[in-house]
Amino acid sequence: MQLSDLKFDQQGLIPAVVQDFETKKVLTVAYMNRESLEITIREGRTCFYSRSRQTLWRKGETSGNVQYVVSITADCDCDALVVQVVKDGPACHLGTDSCFTNLLFEDETVQRFSLEALYALLQGRNETRPEGSYTTYLFEKGKEKILKKVGEECTEVIIGAMKDSKAETIYEISDLCYHVLVLMVASGITLKDIHDELASRHVIDHKVKQETMA
Repeated sequence: MQLSDLKFDQQGLIPAVVQDFETKKVLTVAYMNRESLEITIREGRTCFYSRSRQTLWRKGETSGNVQYVVSITADCDCDALVVQVVKDGPACHLGTDSCFTNLLFEDETVQRFSLEALYALLQGRNETRPEGSYTTYLFEKGKEKILKKVGEECTEVIIGAMKDSKAETIYEISDLCYHVLVLMVASGITLKDIHDELASRHVIDHKVKQETMA
C-alpha cells in the first residue's frame, strides 16, 4: 500500500500503536502526521507528532531511548498503524519498559506462560531462596550440581527420542529447558544473550546460503 491510502483524521493525524518486535508487548500509543511518518520510514526510527506541543519529536532525541523500526502495518480501515520496533531503552517517559503498567482487569483463571516469565521466576528464586523450593536447592548446591542435572536431562532426552516416544521426549526436553534456564540464571546469562547469538547465526547462515546459490 501507499501513504496516500492512509486516512488521517481532521487534524491530519493517525494513531500509532508501538509494539516491541521481540516480545510483542505494546509499548506506547502515539500519533503521527504525514511528515513524521515519512521521517520514520526514511530514518528507520520512530518520529511522532506531539499534540500537546504541536510539533514533531523523534523518540530518544533527548533520552537516548531510540526505537528502531522493523515494520509498519495499517489496519483494515487504513486509519491506524502498528509500528513494530527494536527499542534501545525504556519506552515510557517514566522510565518503565512500557507505558501500559496500570492493570485494570485480569482473568486469573487463564494461565499465561512465557520463557521470560519463567526466567524472571527463577531469578526471584535465586535472590530470595525460599525454603522447600527445588530451584532453591539447585542454587544452593551450586553450579556443579546444576551442570550435573543438565547432563542427566540431556541423556533423558536422547533416551526418549531413541524410543520414538513423542510424549516422553517432550517431557524430557521440558525438564532440560528448565535446568538450562537455571544454569543461565546462575551464570548471569539472559534470554536476550541467547536471542542475540541465535539471531547473529541466522544472518550468517542466510549469507552462506546466498553465496552457495551464487
